[in-house]
Amino acid sequence: MVSDNIEIGLTENWKQFTLLVIVNAFVGGMIGMERSIFPQFAELEFGVASKTAILSFITAFGITKAIANYYTGRLANKFGRKNLLLFGWLIALPIPFMLIYAPSWGFVIFANLLLGVSQGLMWSSTVVMKIDLVGEKDRGFAMGINEFAGYFAVGVTALLTGYVANNYGITPYPFYIGIFISFVGFILTVFWVKDTRVFVYKESERDKTAQLDNVFLETTFKNKTLSSVTQAGLVNNLNDGMIWGLLPIVLMSFNYDNENIGIITAIYPTVWGIGQLFTGKMSDYYSKKAMLFWGMLLQGLAILLIPLSSDFYVLASISAILGLGTALVYPTFLSTIAQATNPRQRAESIGSFRLWRDLGYAFGAVISGITADLFGVEYAIFLIGGLTIISSLIIKIRMPEEIKPK
Repeated sequence: MVSDNIEIGLTENWKQFTLLVIVNAFVGGMIGMERSIFPQFAELEFGVASKTAILSFITAFGITKAIANYYTGRLANKFGRKNLLLFGWLIALPIPFMLIYAPSWGFVIFANLLLGVSQGLMWSSTVVMKIDLVGEKDRGFAMGINEFAGYFAVGVTALLTGYVANNYGITPYPFYIGIFISFVGFILTVFWVKDTRVFVYKESERDKTAQLDNVFLETTFKNKTLSSVTQAGLVNNLNDGMIWGLLPIVLMSFNYDNENIGIITAIYPTVWGIGQLFTGKMSDYYSKKAMLFWGMLLQGLAILLIPLSSDFYVLASISAILGLGTALVYPTFLSTIAQATNPRQRAESIGSFRLWRDLGYAFGAVISGITADLFGVEYAIFLIGGLTIISSLIIKIRMPEEIKPK
């Protein structure tokens, strides 16, 4: 068989694994380019003041990323992981130029539709490829490293674009960072990334996990483990969409400059990213259910604290706590989904999970934007914080302790 001389494991595949970690850092950097500056970009360049309208770029991004996630999962075995990753980079290449030369806010929304498609293709591909390479023993650790690379890059790039915007203006200079990121990511993928489908065939020979009758329905509703993880993923990105859109607006209302806004908004994804180096490995050894429960609960409590202080250090601490809560759940989501599904259905199950998880961006942007416009930003934040705590309770009540049925 083609898979006879294939060895699964982190040590055996460390070179390709490391390359994929670097590529995913560049993928994350494309989001970080927008993270700290977009509300100001909307208001200063296009006169968009409505919270709902400002957050429309997150809605556009979330919907297209979610759909791309699903189809990346569905098509990964057919077309190959590398080909889908490469297609994602091709879509990403023009986006910084589109933002620099955008004639209208509608054009910016269109650029974010493309960003969502490219992120869905690229991030889902790198996730599945790393899971293919490492095998079950180090799966959580692998996901921790993957998500660390992506979200640490989000934080660093958000900090960098905030600094550049504060010193050189909101456009075009911050978007030059995106031009560099997209070209380097594309070149790395073309010349050095290898496809990993053969690893799936190798693992399938010895994995006895029962196949699901309908991967989408089981992941979304029926399977208690998979559906519990899926709802938590949706709520996690629902609150992340709110933080992305409303936290810079809250900080602007406190008269913080772009550099300080960049620092506070960057702490959250940076702690989230670094924390996953540890929490991913933890999920290989400790209760995944407990990590998901405490992570979602910590997020919810941190969000409820945001409107209660305008002090820089308090807000920076809240941002760090939020990052820690997210770090507990993010790699654990993926390693739990991977453990609960048969290798041949894994890409589709992860794609279904990531469909709902990233629709959370859209739901979060719409719900928090409308609530903020009708009742005020504080009420939007309290609502999202409450929903996050409810999600933690669903994990506690519905999710079984045993991940893989005997």
